[in-house]
Parts: sequence; C-alpha cells; structure tokens
Amino acid sequence: MPPPIGPEVDPTPRPLPARISLRGQHAVLEPLHRRHAAELWQAAQGADDSWTYLSAGPFASQAAMAQHVMALSVESERMAWAVRPLTTGIVSGWLSLTHIQPWHASIEIGYIWFSPRLQRTRAATEAIFLLLKLVAEDLGYRRIVWRCNALNAPSKRAAERLGFTFEGTHRQNMVVKGHLRDTDWYSIVAEEWPRVRDALAAWLDPVNFDAGGTALHGLAELRERLA
Repeated sequence: MPPPIGPEVDPTPRPLPARISLRGQHAVLEPLHRRHAAELWQAAQGADDSWTYLSAGPFASQAAMAQHVMALSVESERMAWAVRPLTTGIVSGWLSLTHIQPWHASIEIGYIWFSPRLQRTRAATEAIFLLLKLVAEDLGYRRIVWRCNALNAPSKRAAERLGFTFEGTHRQNMVVKGHLRDTDWYSIVAEEWPRVRDALAAWLDPVNFDAGGTALHGLAELRERLA
C-alpha cells in the first residue's frame, strides 16, 4: 500500500498581484507612493504605541517616514497599499501582500500599520477584505497567511475576528528592534474562504449598522450563522 500523500490540486502557479487601486464602499486602496508620506505622517502623530510590534517606526521626522514609505513602495517582494477612508479622504494607514508563493498558491497579508483614526472602523475591515478578495477570488490563491508577534494581542484578535484560523507558534524565530520574538501563525484556506467572504460582506452591509454606526451583528456571529 503506498504511503499517504495530500490531495491532488491544480499546480498552475498563481498570478502575481498587480499594483492597482482597489475601491470599496468605505475605503480606497492606492498603491503606496512617496506622495502619501505627508498624510501618513499626520496620521502617526501621537500614535507611537501603534509601532510597537512593527520592525520600523515610530519615525523622528516626516522625512524619515517619507524615506521608509518610498523604500516600501518599490520593494519587489512585497506590495503595499495606502488606505484612504472615504469618510475623511485622508490616507491613514497601509497594508501589504508579502511572502508571495505563486507555485504553492500561498500569500500573506502583513506589515499592516493602521493609525488610531483608522483602527476599528468599517474602512479598516473593508481594506483587508479588498485584499482578501483580490488574492482568493481574482488570483486564486489557496492559502492566505496572517503572522504576528505572539505578544501582539490586538493583531491576534483581528486575525480571529476576520476569520483566520490559528495554526501555532514559531518560538524565538525573530529578533525585532533588539527583542526576541515568538511568531503566531494564522491562515484562511480555500475551503474556508466562502464562509469568511460571506460573513465579511454581511458585516459591511449598511443594514448591519444602526443609526449611530454600531454593528448589529459581529463577524463571529455571522460566520456561525453561515456554518
């Protein structure tokens, strides 16, 4: 009897993401560019704690942030977008696709920096949803990864809220800003995507919000209904 192996899949490599704008009802994702640096600098004022678990920041000056934004915008192995909420029209964060593996149909949403003014908004959730739809539906990736510092409780909560499944911890696998880091891994795989997608779409639907802008149903509840 032959040894067990995984299921057979289509081995065709997936396309690389393109640096294009993505527009939703609450946010526009624009390919990150140095011209976004001034708005990002303003969004970063008084938000030093938001950089705690990232490999860069906080920045001492607008010029320093502009230099980082410029370097990030031209990386060949990571594609970054600026997030422009439609309620304000002002860029208030960024997110990226990284660790792109076309032959394995695996990709990571990572290196996310959302300023306090963007955090916990419909625009923030939709920004991630736009990238999830791009890679899962338009490009056909089977596995979407979310990684974070094991001490980064807000990022872990965000992953679980969005529908990512915890996979485990890589112990002492990185040094960030001189500190040893354990990394928690999460993922969404192809079989899980339809329920994750439908729950996110239902959460973002205007009928899910009361007159004060509070969501009537959470993402976990909506996924449970779709189970």
